[in-house]
Amino acid sequence: MTDVKEMEEAREMEERGYFGEFGGSYIPEILVATFDELLATYREARLDPGFWSEYESLMGSYSCRPTPLTFAENLTRHFGGARIYIKREDLNHTGAHKANNVMGQGLLVRRMGKNRVIAETGAGQHGVATATMAAKFGYRCTIYMGEVDVERQRPNVFWMERLGAEVIPVTEGTRILKDAINEAFRDWVTNMDDTHYVLGTACGPHPFPEMVSWFQSIIGKETRQQVREVTGRLPTRIYACVGGGSNAMGMFGGFLDDDVELVGVEAGGLGLDTSAHASRLASDASSLGVAQGYKTYFLQDEDGQMRETHSVAAGLDYVGVSPILAHHRETGRVRFEAATDAEVLEAFSLTLSKEGLIPALESSHAFVQAFKEAPKLSQDDVIVINQSGRGDKDIFTVADAFEDPKWKAFIRDKAKSYESG
Repeated sequence: MTDVKEMEEAREMEERGYFGEFGGSYIPEILVATFDELLATYREARLDPGFWSEYESLMGSYSCRPTPLTFAENLTRHFGGARIYIKREDLNHTGAHKANNVMGQGLLVRRMGKNRVIAETGAGQHGVATATMAAKFGYRCTIYMGEVDVERQRPNVFWMERLGAEVIPVTEGTRILKDAINEAFRDWVTNMDDTHYVLGTACGPHPFPEMVSWFQSIIGKETRQQVREVTGRLPTRIYACVGGGSNAMGMFGGFLDDDVELVGVEAGGLGLDTSAHASRLASDASSLGVAQGYKTYFLQDEDGQMRETHSVAAGLDYVGVSPILAHHRETGRVRFEAATDAEVLEAFSLTLSKEGLIPALESSHAFVQAFKEAPKLSQDDVIVINQSGRGDKDIFTVADAFEDPKWKAFIRDKAKSYESG
């Protein structure tokens, strides 16, 4: 009887958007009707087999799905341990896994009859993907981006604006991702009748964590089928970087019921022994709190004020984390580690030189941990790394980090030509 009661309570909590003690929907009363509409549309879509078929067809014809699973032969030989495979989400249209979520939400916007979308972005990939989706569906589009991230991700800002989006730099707070989310919510409160907020990660109020994870689950479903076809078995371990958690949830979702170890890698920044990092689940620096509409672990002080974070990767520089991943840590289903900026740049360089692949700095965090552990496994083991995005967006950050003299000369010459012109 107790088991039945516990199961009923668990189902009720999940209906309300809770995963264990994490999640929920802590929103102002003015947004309740808007969230009710979104939840009803989302549930209707999940019950409609034709919706997922339409979604898969759209992603196949417009976004290069299924993305390939690449055997990293040279890296495998270099480390001499497990066979290393890389899921190529960098080949998704717009260069990252972000398109999976935004195209799905674009179909929901059409069902709701709205004509404007807004979004937040850190690394810029979600902003580019949202602007792309808006152009395809004919929606008006506004993107909020922290002023710090605007500067370090200028190429993505350029493409968002060329795609027709209005990009608004956020100058309040620490001027990074969490501040962009705050501004997007403020916009939504005043424009909810015709506007949908295309939240970019598996965070925020219910149903966003579940809904974003559902659209991103296409990654894990593909990977599970591909790795079995190629190797004849399931992988030993899977690695994914963790900012908010959308690419990790998408990849892990295909293997939650399997005997496969799941490893999420957060931003260790300048080190977990400093305050300059963004590790919520791999460190003891975070605490349980409620912010931005949901309950999870946040990097906050004793008064509940959000702390400053740091990462070389703009997309991992976030103060909170998916409530679903927080629950998976509590249950022990997912192991969490952290990679420092220095380790990330080293793994980035090694992947570039050995395989000719340019992973995003976000994705490079997952490579760090995989590279640490691959040599300790046998040649019979298979590991998969989710390359969630491509690194050409990071050219300014990478060139600066490596102090490339030719790049610096190029920037100086460009600046002089603009001054003289």
